[in-house]
Amino acid sequence: MRRKRRFWGILILAVILDGAFSACRKNPPEAVVFPGAKACDLRLETSVFKTKTGRNRADQGALIVPENREKPDSRLIALPIVRIRAEAAKPDEPIFYLAGGPGQSNLKFRPPDELLARHDFVLVGYRGVDGSSRLDCPEVRRAIKGVGGDILGASSLAALKGAFEGCAARLQGEGADLDAYTMLDVVRDLEMARTALGYERIDLLSQSYGTRVAQIYAHHFPETIRRSVMIGVNPPGHFVWEAGTIDRQLEYYARLWERDEKARARSSGLVQTMRNVIRDMPRRWLFIPIDRGKVKLISFALLYHRKTAAQVFDAYVAAEGGDASGLALMSLAYDLMFPKMIIWGDLIAKAASADFDPKRDYALEMDPPGSILGSPFSKLLWSVAAWPTAPLPEDDRRPQPSSVETLLVGGSIDFSTPAENATRELLPLLSRGKQVILAEMGHTGDFWNVDRPAAIRLLSTFFDTGVADDSAFAYVPMDFHVAWGFPLLAKAGLGLGALIILALVGSPWLIRRRIRRRKARRASVRSS
Repeated sequence: MRRKRRFWGILILAVILDGAFSACRKNPPEAVVFPGAKACDLRLETSVFKTKTGRNRADQGALIVPENREKPDSRLIALPIVRIRAEAAKPDEPIFYLAGGPGQSNLKFRPPDELLARHDFVLVGYRGVDGSSRLDCPEVRRAIKGVGGDILGASSLAALKGAFEGCAARLQGEGADLDAYTMLDVVRDLEMARTALGYERIDLLSQSYGTRVAQIYAHHFPETIRRSVMIGVNPPGHFVWEAGTIDRQLEYYARLWERDEKARARSSGLVQTMRNVIRDMPRRWLFIPIDRGKVKLISFALLYHRKTAAQVFDAYVAAEGGDASGLALMSLAYDLMFPKMIIWGDLIAKAASADFDPKRDYALEMDPPGSILGSPFSKLLWSVAAWPTAPLPEDDRRPQPSSVETLLVGGSIDFSTPAENATRELLPLLSRGKQVILAEMGHTGDFWNVDRPAAIRLLSTFFDTGVADDSAFAYVPMDFHVAWGFPLLAKAGLGLGALIILALVGSPWLIRRRIRRRKARRASVRSS
């Protein structure tokens, strides 16, 4: 048990945005435009996919697609494809998986054995992230660390905007057609892959950002989709996380906090604690600087899931009591995590082409007076949304009616994709839609990790029969207890660092002392 707690304490530093899944392979298949390639060429090689219980036959390779389908002379790009074969001799419709993001790979999902029993699983690399064309922005990775100790300040945001503009100009100079990196382009890649693989109809399993891709797919190609499951549903308009919604979710957590006797004893009011800490946040803990904006950004990212949300609250309660060590570690964690967690050019291309509204003052609206936390990631992203990708067609920027058999799955306290958005804006437009909301669960990682057998049963029954059987889920109350919180990790890290420094400083002295003793012994032996 101690080993597990220690492991969780370290792992917490790497948790971010969309819940992580085990990579289906250490090295994704390489995708290059081979000599003589034409659009829709597909090259696959036989391989083996390791599952929890055995091995499945698989194919992996590359699909060649036009970068811009609207231009006859467009260059070609290569997208990696992985197909894991079903165990059944005559499988049902294949499942195409759509990962979260934007800015993250679509090749790192490990399909559950229960779904592989009857379905091929297909992973098609996302243009802009996977394959021969990546919208990578080292300029943004540097600028997103901020200047002047305030990542959400005007100077930092101006520098970040300049970095995005510089990255876009460089990519265009290298030959990238940035108008060709929207979610509609991703959908057309998927449809080309379906055709090239010879499938008549497919199922979709999507989560977070991938659910937006699934919605556009169902709008443009409804006849090719049999069933669609969306986990952590993101309707149009909601790549902008609104401050008021975040406040309401924090108030939801505050009500759960009040019901927990041990939590209540640590702080009489969770919301007021957060207000106090954000208002009075110190500039440093010992010699470690604390950037208020970075703490808010890490807080928002970790509020996505139950366990990491508890870590956030633990750090704020400790800080209210005078121990800012956890905030210092959170600020430091931002610098370690945020710059490399996303392909930033892809994120801004997909998000801005879908949801950017030039009439809004995001810097002001995302940090309104009186808000508990504001919307720090929206302020960071949308205040600097300088990217030349053309907007999506208007129909794809609004929820659309669909007759595709669809299951919407969400948590009641999901900061990334609040379930009420799908209930209010998308479900009424789905003539064959169903929704399951899981109490006290957050974003997609909670769906897979809190009660995995129940989650697999829900997916299996829906894909196989069209029935959304959520009867296996049991209510799991929120647990605010933290074994290894940020304050404890910060002190342990500081202590370990001090020991290492002492060892480095003391080693030469010990070596010299040992040498002197040896010389003294030899001299004593000679004299005797």
